[in-house]
Amino acid sequence: AGQCADLFESISAEIISAMILGGALVEKARLGEELKTGFILFPLAVHCLDILVSSIGVFFARTTEGIPEQKADINALEDPLTIMKKGYMVTLVLAAIGFFVLCRCAFYIEAQPDNWLNFAMSGLVGIIIALVFIFITQYYTDYNYAPVKRIAHSSLSGHATNIIAGLSVGMESTAIPVVVISAGIIASFYFGKACEFPALPAGENIAGLFSTAIATMGMFSTGVYVLSMSGFGPIADNAGGIAEMSRQHTNVRAITDRLDAVGNVTKANTKGYSVGSASLACFLLFSAFMDEVSILSKQPFAVIDIAIPEVYIGGLLGSATVFLFTSWAIAAVGVAAADVIAEVKRQFRADPLILEFKSKPNYKHCVEIVARAGQREMVKPGLLSIFAPIIVGALFRIIGMYQARPLLGAQVIAGYLMFATATGILMALFLNNGGGAWDNAKKYIEKGMHGGKGSEAHKAAVTGDTVGD
Repeated sequence: AGQCADLFESISAEIISAMILGGALVEKARLGEELKTGFILFPLAVHCLDILVSSIGVFFARTTEGIPEQKADINALEDPLTIMKKGYMVTLVLAAIGFFVLCRCAFYIEAQPDNWLNFAMSGLVGIIIALVFIFITQYYTDYNYAPVKRIAHSSLSGHATNIIAGLSVGMESTAIPVVVISAGIIASFYFGKACEFPALPAGENIAGLFSTAIATMGMFSTGVYVLSMSGFGPIADNAGGIAEMSRQHTNVRAITDRLDAVGNVTKANTKGYSVGSASLACFLLFSAFMDEVSILSKQPFAVIDIAIPEVYIGGLLGSATVFLFTSWAIAAVGVAAADVIAEVKRQFRADPLILEFKSKPNYKHCVEIVARAGQREMVKPGLLSIFAPIIVGALFRIIGMYQARPLLGAQVIAGYLMFATATGILMALFLNNGGGAWDNAKKYIEKGMHGGKGSEAHKAAVTGDTVGD
């Protein structure tokens, strides 16, 4: 339950913000009512395109039937991720072609014939960002690459060095995505600024903002395929569990282990994809927040000065909120895990035949424990995310009233949102990639590396895998 809920949220926010910005651009640029439909409905058209091209791309994810033990003409098992990426590349190419067609249909203006091309290039920027994120996540979470192998090698020295190496990989994995996101935002914004809208006032940035929204639409133009790859992860994981519990042949387990390892990568891919798209979305939502403050206060509100102590304090509080939320969320997982372990031990004591595979455990009760704990323990983090910005804003608004600074509360909240967003992006990338890397480091050792299953290195990797999960 809740699979890819973060990505669905990002998609919903982006559709709404892009439609609002498109309508506002038509109004401010005085383009005429006949063009408003294309600018407003464009995001919906992109998602229709997404469903079409992703459905076509799935048909290109084909495998060769059979395994090396049964067919002499098959030398080795195919890489599942390579197969899925083949289908994704087809989806990506079709999405790029379709995106240019949609931009030509929606944004062509006779008086400014090149504007649609600038918007299409912004979409291409988003498509490229999506592809780059796939490769970055694969590099940091797939055991065919150096970072995961580094964690596996560190397991030879014990549990502590495994944890240290995993933390190092997770932190390192935040750098390149941030550079990619930054380049994408600035490139798409400049493409929008290059569009010609003579009626726009000097210094008006709405064309750049709308262009950034289009870049996010470009990222989402292959979203259905990415979501299907994400769904592959838990399915492969559970298939591996079924194979192990039913004592299938080692050949079966070898295949499910490989699928499980790839599933860890695809799950991390989706989270990274979601973080990247949310990063672009947050830039738009932050601008929308400032516009809303200007409308409500009837005062210009276009610049935030972080050199003001109160604004800087708001930023620190925003960053601290991310860490506090993460801490409570991790603690919630710990509580749920402890409840499940206690239940498993209880079932083993009550029915020793479970360990001999002569009796079935009560899986349903364990699932119920996790579901109840997930709902109960996440109340506190959820309330924090709702009430923390309200309390901070209200407090500094009161302080501003006594200092004749009516916009102080809004300025502090702007700093709060800016710092919290930046910190949240980094935290999400760190936890996402670090967790996937730890998981696949264990899978790498289970392939027979560094002593294989049951070795001291494997025991250390199991600890890292548990932390990663």
